[in-house]
Amino acid sequence: MPNKIQRRTFLKRTFGTILTVLGLGSGGYFYANRIEPSLLEINKLDIKHSSIPTSFNGVKIVQFSDTHIGFHYNLHQLKKLVKKINHFQPDLIFFTGDLMDEPNKYEEINKIAPILQQLHATMGKYCIFGNHDHGGYGSEIYRNIMELSNFTVLLNESRLIRKNDGSYISLLGIDDRMLGKPDLAQAMKQVPKSSFKLLLSHAPDVADDASTYQIHWQLSGHSHGGQVKIPFIGALVVPPFAQNYPEGYYSIGDNNNLELYVNRGIGTTRLPFRFMAKPELTVFTLYSLKSD
Repeated sequence: MPNKIQRRTFLKRTFGTILTVLGLGSGGYFYANRIEPSLLEINKLDIKHSSIPTSFNGVKIVQFSDTHIGFHYNLHQLKKLVKKINHFQPDLIFFTGDLMDEPNKYEEINKIAPILQQLHATMGKYCIFGNHDHGGYGSEIYRNIMELSNFTVLLNESRLIRKNDGSYISLLGIDDRMLGKPDLAQAMKQVPKSSFKLLLSHAPDVADDASTYQIHWQLSGHSHGGQVKIPFIGALVVPPFAQNYPEGYYSIGDNNNLELYVNRGIGTTRLPFRFMAKPELTVFTLYSLKSD
């Protein structure tokens, strides 16, 4: 524990020094510590593909990620986030990992599920594991919370998301790349070949492997968008498996056959700062490119 505290103190001092060098000083420190972490940005994107059935036109998905509850993100903030997500009246809600910063040390675990239960989605709520969900022997803690919260946990498996007319799309979820055992082949086993395929993977860089499968879209988190970015320098720290695709939208593969979106997440980890990397909710709307 002392080494961990010393590391965080060192990182804080380093960040403060960088801000001072850039002429931002205490004002920049205050902004990155208190202001930007609360500046939730809403990004809206359309997901269009010829494999999406026309009955899915207008289906709305809200993705949130990386709350890191317990590390400078509390349950009051989580309640506000739930209200914000419900405001969009989503059909589907996806959580792409890292619920708590240290699951086995968080003392208010029993209060999380009643809050997440308040999230409403007409076609279901789904989630995957992030590295912090596994860390500290937290795997079963995380699974239990999410299942109590009426989320379906996808662990190297798939589900068909159906409409009343029988049409469907395929949703896949794989384990975390850093501390888990992701298995794309296993997740693909029950997936109809002709269906639209959407993959949830905490780690963005899995997209390089996913592009070799018949997967059309991937949604990820993990990177926090760099969390702290310095002008003309870039992100101070980008975690493993988010090196290639740290934030935003990408087309990947030999024929750009896979489209990836990397969400910057909600909370912080390691350092209680965000700078040029605002927290994010992403709202996706599905559209078919089929001609009627």
